[in-house]
Amino acid sequence: MEKTFDPTTIERRWYQTWEENGWFAPQGGENSYCIMIPPPNVTGSLHMGHAFQDTIMDGLTRYHRMKGNNTLWQPGTDHAGIATQMVVERLLEAEGKTRHDLGRDKFIERVWQWKQESGGTITRQLRRMGASLDWEH
Repeated sequence: MEKTFDPTTIERRWYQTWEENGWFAPQGGENSYCIMIPPPNVTGSLHMGHAFQDTIMDGLTRYHRMKGNNTLWQPGTDHAGIATQMVVERLLEAEGKTRHDLGRDKFIERVWQWKQESGGTITRQLRRMGASLDWEH
């Protein structure tokens, strides 16, 4: 047995087991309960406000699962890109540029590049927090 507790490996293994077994998917129950997580934007990483609201939603979701309700906590995705655009514009500003300096097509390329770099960060962080979202939906 290890002398010190290493939560990273243990939590990652358990979360993977929960996902593989479909334990976050809706199951049975006559009554339905659903929460659609507000869309996580592609803005880099979660902040304390996200952690606070996601913890509340996770608690409600788990409560309804334990009551036997057909429960779904469904993740969303960035629907408009406004927050993402703001992040990319701030990055450009640090370079002394604006989106107008790039033009529409190059700016859109830059936004997609940012999405490639940071798009999975928030979902990885939610998993790391142990959030019981149904990632299949």
